[in-house]
Amino acid sequence: MDMVDRLNVAVSATTRPPRAGEKEGEDYYFLDRSTFEWRIKAGDFVEWAEVHGNLYGTLKEELDRRCDAGSDVILELDVQGMRSVRKTVDGECVTVFIMPPSMEELESRLRKRGANDAADMALRLTNARAELDARFEYDYLVVNDKLEEAVADFVGIVRAERCRVIKES
Repeated sequence: MDMVDRLNVAVSATTRPPRAGEKEGEDYYFLDRSTFEWRIKAGDFVEWAEVHGNLYGTLKEELDRRCDAGSDVILELDVQGMRSVRKTVDGECVTVFIMPPSMEELESRLRKRGANDAADMALRLTNARAELDARFEYDYLVVNDKLEEAVADFVGIVRAERCRVIKES
């Protein structure tokens, strides 16, 4: 974020409980399931999905606030969320699939995080395999093998997209 001006990450809402060190409004907006479902019915989300047994979504007010401040906004989404946003904004987004160098490395990273029990780990790995199959639906692909290189690739994408000339048909 320090490498690119006017770039922000939208804070997602979730029904999952906070992990150690996570802060309300910084890491997520932590909502109970009934509140989240009420907000879905009220049309408060740009996108939402059930992932790993919990609800996740991007609140319209969160996205609007960041866009109104003149920022390009990063939405951290799974494949379902990306597909939903793409439909909602009618192509006015750029999608980047960030993938691990291998499934073995992904599993190792999840284990090191230490936040998932065996059943949750198995579900996440199963879902990750399915999501990897969708990587070609994205505009760009970044392999997160060496963090510095992945960051440089992502920054390059943001800068290139800001320079893109939109051609009228």
